[in-house]
Amino acid sequence: MNKTTERLIFVGLVLIVAVGGYLWWTRQDAPPPPAAKVEPPPPAPAPSEPAIEHPIAQAEPPEPLPALADSDATVRKSLVDAVGEKAIGEFLIATGIVRRIVATIDNLPRPKLSQKVLPVKPPSGNFVIAGTGDDAVIAADNTARYAPYVKAAEAIDTKKLVDVYVRFYPLFQQAYRELGYPKGYFNDRLVQVIDHLLLTPEIKGPIRVAQPKVLYEFADPELESRSAGQKLLMRIGVDNAQRVKAKLREIRRAVARSEVAKPN
Repeated sequence: MNKTTERLIFVGLVLIVAVGGYLWWTRQDAPPPPAAKVEPPPPAPAPSEPAIEHPIAQAEPPEPLPALADSDATVRKSLVDAVGEKAIGEFLIATGIVRRIVATIDNLPRPKLSQKVLPVKPPSGNFVIAGTGDDAVIAADNTARYAPYVKAAEAIDTKKLVDVYVRFYPLFQQAYRELGYPKGYFNDRLVQVIDHLLLTPEIKGPIRVAQPKVLYEFADPELESRSAGQKLLMRIGVDNAQRVKAKLREIRRAVARSEVAKPN
């Protein structure tokens, strides 16, 4: 350190001490400031209902809706009239229909999806793997397990399906609030979930899997960290996923007011 630097440091220290001493001296001799008048805090605003982004416009139903607990027969008949007996009879679980649909939709963006709440029967057969160890991948043949579901979804008349949804919307709303969302709006949640599913990456080529315990997982940690709904769409194969997404876009256009989410 040269002498010039030492002088600058010394001058700086003198200034700091002088300023600090002056502030201390003025605070000691100056009269204390008058006590500030403490105003009571403003009252907290009253909680308001969350804004509804995608309201469902409802007309007076042709006949009173059944109670949620007693709605299975009526809802099933309306779905059969709209979609057809074959699809409903082959895939739909006929008990707790509305509650199952609501619980499944709400859980699709979450890490886990309970099999107990699914509204449709699981696909037949076992998950098909090709290769072993570090070379294990989802077999191309695995997509065939989901083909009947995708074909049935494509055959659905979206307008008729949404008409059933709108007619019974009060029951869907009731079931959603019973899940623990007393101020939630189910149709907003439906649109959020559709948007989330539409952002599922479309993986070209084989997808590697691992089996750390009993069940298979995606070997890629980024894919394994995805939600239950997105992992399902990746598991059924790119072609099936694209066809499902096309139907989801149709449904979204019928129940939402804004544009479809774009992938990143």
